[in-house]
Amino acid sequence: MIDLYYWPTPNGWKISIALEEMDLDYRVMPINIGKGEQFEPDFLKISPNNRMPAIIDQDPADGGEPISVFETGAILIYLAEKSGKFMPDDIRGRKEVIEWVMWQMGGLGPMLGQNGHFKFYAPEQIPYAQERYSTEALRLFDVLNTRLEGRDFICGDYSIADMACWPWIITYKRQEIDLGEFPNIRRWYDALKARPALRRGYEVGRDLGKPTGKWSEESRKNLMAQRRPAKS
Repeated sequence: MIDLYYWPTPNGWKISIALEEMDLDYRVMPINIGKGEQFEPDFLKISPNNRMPAIIDQDPADGGEPISVFETGAILIYLAEKSGKFMPDDIRGRKEVIEWVMWQMGGLGPMLGQNGHFKFYAPEQIPYAQERYSTEALRLFDVLNTRLEGRDFICGDYSIADMACWPWIITYKRQEIDLGEFPNIRRWYDALKARPALRRGYEVGRDLGKPTGKWSEESRKNLMAQRRPAKS
């Protein structure tokens, strides 16, 4: 059994989709990031970066004590290795999938996050920031669109690289990006959307809420970066 510490966001969807695609048993442990539950001491023992999602594998392959994993790229690789699915066995194929998972982790997710923040959440409009991140978001869409030229999936067969990227591409309307400008992404996006397991993963936690583009004052406080108090 996998305990999934989760809230329905693009980063959360990556892992719920992977768990459904891999047919692994899991249970959802909600972490309401708007209420600041990601800062609770018990959660920080699992995810010291105070970010969800995170997992605890109650039945690891070595038969030992439960294993906790934080950061979505690490979780996806761990689950692929545990299930033996969606990660090539050969060194070159594996390398390629990890490259694109890291591309999403270091580029697509953070830059789309910043683009959305300065468009919709920032308390004041900052044209320079909006232009900077909007341009970078479009550049990254160009990169993915080029990669998908003549390909059904990002790395040969369907893999955790696709699972990492799709939940961020689904935000294209909120990002004010015209997917018609990126026909290869459009084709790939629609094909993945038809996968039953992906749809199930995307629906996980629908009753908990979804990003709305609006923050209450409490949410703004809890979702902004915070430092831990200095030790006396």
